[in-house]
Amino acid sequence: MVDYKVWIFFSKTGGGHASAARALEAALIELSAQQKLGDRLKLVVDSVVERSHPINQLFVGLYNYLLCHKQSWMKYYYAFINVIKPNDSLVGYWLIRPFLKQLLTKEEPSVIVSVHPMLNHYLARNRKELGLTKTVRLIEVITDPNGELWAGWACKDMDLIIAPNDLARDQLVAMGVHPERIRILGMPVNPDFLKPSSKSRAEFLQELGLEPDKLTVCINAGWAGGGNMQKVYEQLAKVGRPFQVLFLCGHNTVLYEAMEVASAVSPIKTAVLPFHNSMVDVMSHCDLMVTKAGGLTTFEAIAKRLPLVFDVITEPMPQERGTVEMLLNMGVSQAVREPADIISIVESLDPKPNRESQPLPALHNLNQTAGAYEIAKIALAACEPDYDLVVDTEPVAAGEAVFEPLWDAV
Repeated sequence: MVDYKVWIFFSKTGGGHASAARALEAALIELSAQQKLGDRLKLVVDSVVERSHPINQLFVGLYNYLLCHKQSWMKYYYAFINVIKPNDSLVGYWLIRPFLKQLLTKEEPSVIVSVHPMLNHYLARNRKELGLTKTVRLIEVITDPNGELWAGWACKDMDLIIAPNDLARDQLVAMGVHPERIRILGMPVNPDFLKPSSKSRAEFLQELGLEPDKLTVCINAGWAGGGNMQKVYEQLAKVGRPFQVLFLCGHNTVLYEAMEVASAVSPIKTAVLPFHNSMVDVMSHCDLMVTKAGGLTTFEAIAKRLPLVFDVITEPMPQERGTVEMLLNMGVSQAVREPADIISIVESLDPKPNRESQPLPALHNLNQTAGAYEIAKIALAACEPDYDLVVDTEPVAAGEAVFEPLWDAV
């Protein structure tokens, strides 16, 4: 008999929402095993935005095209979406209403956890229309750790909204969400990033054809492979100390082919890949990561205490700009505003031994790395008919965990 039916909704707009969904899936599976739920838990992870209607699929495709090829245009897309609000349009609702009705009545989820802003208002409207407000719980998990939020995050009819920090919480309140429906639990980082790497540094780097004892810089172009990473790489030839590079190109085949050529003639020993199948190992054993400020990638690196450098040569997307400003102001990251800025950053880098044992600052809940477990516990509790998500989900103080992991988190 299935007692716990949890659906996690996301969209493949970039890679961050999928990472958040998989983090919550992993935490729910581990928590289910600890509580010996077995077949009593039915867990579904679904990229439901794309499936809901061809128009929403079009929005997803446009977002990813801009992310990969026209990142400087993303601010216009962001403004356009926040003005027309396709996430809360009557026309949009009627277009996907049949899809939502079938999903809610046929699948009968007990709890829906949404990690994407696109369908939240529609879900809440359809649930009310079907008279399911007491039987289908709606939880929203925000994946933008700053105050630059998409309008779709501010859904007043969610049972509970989980914010990563005070910046996002304050913006939600300013957008009309009742404070009692918001809890601050940190970012939903995959539990794997709280555990030791499965490989030694020597094993990891030797598999890539790199040297175990050499300073290693990871240039991560992200899921879409956008940004200015090749320009940054080319400036690295001017660095006056020994080092090597792991370059991740993402879904950008043009960048991958260009980097294959560039690395072949570069004096820097370089491993070029589209992706690596274990970002835990990448972040455990590289000494520096140059990347864009995607919410999940950034906070996975923070959980691993990996020094970060943000590519801000092109103006960051609005939903990531606040993350850059927050972390720069806190002194826990650096930025390249011109490609040549990377030279002094690498030359002055002083890798810390045993860095994963270093404490994280509590400001803006940066030290709450176990958020996925806390959210998973709430999702399971919400499957119980008498559980009140507002009353029974107590606020969590900074650094305090609702769910104690099975190991000593670093």
